[in-house]
Amino acid sequence: MTAPILILARGNPGQGDDAIGALFAERLEPLLVNPGRFEFLPIARLQVEHALDLQGRAGVIFVDADASLEETFRFDPLEAEEDASFSTHALSPRAVLQVYQELSDTTPPPAWLLAIRGASFEPGDPMSAIAEASLAAALAWLQTWLSELSA
Repeated sequence: MTAPILILARGNPGQGDDAIGALFAERLEPLLVNPGRFEFLPIARLQVEHALDLQGRAGVIFVDADASLEETFRFDPLEAEEDASFSTHALSPRAVLQVYQELSDTTPPPAWLLAIRGASFEPGDPMSAIAEASLAAALAWLQTWLSELSA
């Protein structure tokens, strides 16, 4: 059975704060009241085939580190959109939604991007204090949001 909510957590654990997505999934799962409603998919980069993972979902949350954020995290709704990443080896979340729409000829499930502030992305670097604090804030906020969504 397909879990209703998919959490696509993007990142590279060997590259400092780029590990945020994988750590987010790892840390959120044990905190959930109803973990069976969620599927966590840690990935290095979004590919065309991830559009297939959206089938049968009630929603999808893309999680990724973002060095450009001034706030600790942002949670924004997403719409399907073809962009420059559409023809590359790594797609944007909007492009994945667009691929889903084109393959299925239906509107993709509701989707959001949870961008979490990071500061250091060098290979071999540990997580920065900024990323750890941002990750903790995003976890607390999303745990509350998901519990309200499930109510």
